[in-house]
Amino acid sequence: MATPPRSSAVSLGGKGSSLTPAAVYAVAGGLSGVRLDSSALEKLAQSKSSSPPPPLSDAIQNPRFLTLEESRATLAVLLNKLLVADASVRPALPTLIEEVLSLPSGHETLDFRSPLRFLESICRLNGRKVEEIKVSGDEIGVFEASAAAPTAICAILDCCSSALVRVSDAVAALSCEASRADVGAFDLPVSGDGFSIKDETDVAGDMKVMLFGSKLVGQNYADSFAEIPTVHGSFREAVRTLHGRTRVELNSSIKVRKKSTGLSNQGKEKALVASALPLAMAIRSMSEISLGRAKLIVESIRDVGIKSTVSELFRDGCLGFDRLKDQFDSVTQNAAVGSDYVSILSGVYDLLVKFRNILAWEAVLALFTIEIDDSIEKIQGSSSTNAKPNGETVKGDKKSEKKKKKTLGKGTSAVMQLLRNRVMNGKEITSEHVTALVNWARDLSFYFDPKDKGLDTLIEKVKEIVESNEVRRLPKIPKGTRDFGKEQMAIRERAFSIITSVFKMHGAVGLDTPVFELRETLMGKYGEDSKLIYDLADQIKLNHRKLLDGMLEICGVPPEKFRTVCSSIDKLDKQTFEQIKKELVEEKGLAIETAEKIGTFVEKRGPPLEILSELKKEGSQFMENSGAVVALNELDILFKALEKSKCLDKVVFDLSLARGLDYYTGVIYEAVFKGATQVIRATETQVLVAILGKDLTLAAELVSELWKAKINAEFKLTKRVMNHINYAKQSGIPWMVLVGESELEKGIVKLKNIEANQEEEVPRKTFVEELQRRINSA
Repeated sequence: MATPPRSSAVSLGGKGSSLTPAAVYAVAGGLSGVRLDSSALEKLAQSKSSSPPPPLSDAIQNPRFLTLEESRATLAVLLNKLLVADASVRPALPTLIEEVLSLPSGHETLDFRSPLRFLESICRLNGRKVEEIKVSGDEIGVFEASAAAPTAICAILDCCSSALVRVSDAVAALSCEASRADVGAFDLPVSGDGFSIKDETDVAGDMKVMLFGSKLVGQNYADSFAEIPTVHGSFREAVRTLHGRTRVELNSSIKVRKKSTGLSNQGKEKALVASALPLAMAIRSMSEISLGRAKLIVESIRDVGIKSTVSELFRDGCLGFDRLKDQFDSVTQNAAVGSDYVSILSGVYDLLVKFRNILAWEAVLALFTIEIDDSIEKIQGSSSTNAKPNGETVKGDKKSEKKKKKTLGKGTSAVMQLLRNRVMNGKEITSEHVTALVNWARDLSFYFDPKDKGLDTLIEKVKEIVESNEVRRLPKIPKGTRDFGKEQMAIRERAFSIITSVFKMHGAVGLDTPVFELRETLMGKYGEDSKLIYDLADQIKLNHRKLLDGMLEICGVPPEKFRTVCSSIDKLDKQTFEQIKKELVEEKGLAIETAEKIGTFVEKRGPPLEILSELKKEGSQFMENSGAVVALNELDILFKALEKSKCLDKVVFDLSLARGLDYYTGVIYEAVFKGATQVIRATETQVLVAILGKDLTLAAELVSELWKAKINAEFKLTKRVMNHINYAKQSGIPWMVLVGESELEKGIVKLKNIEANQEEEVPRKTFVEELQRRINSA
């Protein structure tokens, strides 16, 4: 989670800078102000003056007032939109909004219903007259197309919900300890075949790490615990989806079309709501199981008097699910009508705040219940003196007493210590503190808000616990790698066998390099867009690094920008040049003329000798660049060699190919698959020995004879013939040897051709030779 900056100004409009949800939330909460980049203001001052605005009509409508947080966030988003818009915006308007944002109060009085209402309200708040501003048509267009309020609320939602991803897992783990929950649901296998949900398996894995070493869990089954991987995984997915949309909308530029009328936000509000509604559903589910776990914790308290008091405090102090459900129903009903998107998003944020309060109550109840349970070993003192980084406790002197007590998991111990430090400053919690639960729940609700600087410590601790695989000493798939299932492995082996045979045919020798490469080698120079992944191919796209460098130099690109421009050019196989051009100008800082000149070159692709001839013709700019000349001469030699080898027709000279140019130094090529799909079976078994019974010795005897004859075989024991046949069909095994009691008595076996669905009786003594003959003739 990106933490909101504190006691600093958020810079807007700077070259290469971007506005993050965390920065918007910092401005919304008053943790940070804003600072307009001077170069951005200078750029606005140099823009052409806009046409006069159309008459501002302001029909009688209800005002659009937002909360204080939402208003400040909306001002920050609108400021950024004005600074990066492709429109004529005067510096005076952003400066006015910056001044209003710096005021200590009054932001909730701003009316965002229309451009005129907004202008009137900021002038009133700043003591200015509307007539002094004289808003332009482009500025009105930016306001109407910005969707500033929905985007701002989504940024707040994004920041706050991202924080709760780690927190909710940690609290759920504490609840598992307090309720002695059955954690069998966390044993989710990670499937290499793609038949598992990554978010769910990640949650399950994190929970197992948090609870590793616990002597409490594993007893009581409940749906509220069994559903943690599914519900928490869905929450992660919803948060990630919203974040992706919000990050784009915060920094996208608005292009005002002067000739068009009735400017709108082009469906941005609808798209934002569509991204937020799954989060609302996930919040509802998270709240439901959190409340369920909290009730189970209360029920686990042994002392009847304490249980009664805690139950009453929880019932009176924590929001019930029925009220939260009503809030959710209101959000979905408003979404169905689709008339007020801002209210819908505000409703989702209210849901999130309510969930945060519920989560705080769950954490308090788990903390209190564990602390007053004498059968659980406690961590004494502050976390800095008595807890190791991985959550282990300092050994005491009373060994006999310690043996009788049950221990928490390594991760939950560390989380417990942080929560105790928060509510009791590290002091011991006893049953006498039961009346303080309401205040503790309120305090932890603030603690789980990104505004609280203490939340950083909690999230970093949880992240440290789940990402350091040391406590389990179990194998974990490293980031950037994957498991291959049987089908994928068969394809992989087949592909590598073909590639290896072709290279050996041409005199190549093999070498083995490390599976892992240094991250800076692959990513540091070329940027996050570099992938260095190559696909199986039957056509080759080819380019040369020096040629591309020369092309960029001819177009006027500074050498220090070669890398970042290459990363944009390399996307041409997935995006149009107009999209690439926009990225080069707006994000990479190139002049429009330079970007257009690049476009005339990178669109060149075709037969190698034809393109080469065009680039080397008299008057070509490439012939005036020393690096490009070297590249063209090298390519000339290569193409002539390929022509003599009768394979030039499979090569395409593509000037847009830029992949890996900071990793490789000369000619680069990329394979492009054009063939039809082929079905490759996962197993190489040629014969299935099907024993109609449980005679393992007979199976071993028959299959060993096949192995000696170099026939790939396996056996299966079952009385049901169809089980054998179905297995052979699913595995793609072409032949079966069927042996039952009747076959044994006759001294024969049955050979079955699975594809032809034909079977034939052959003598037991000669079945291997018969199979060899049929397999070789197939």
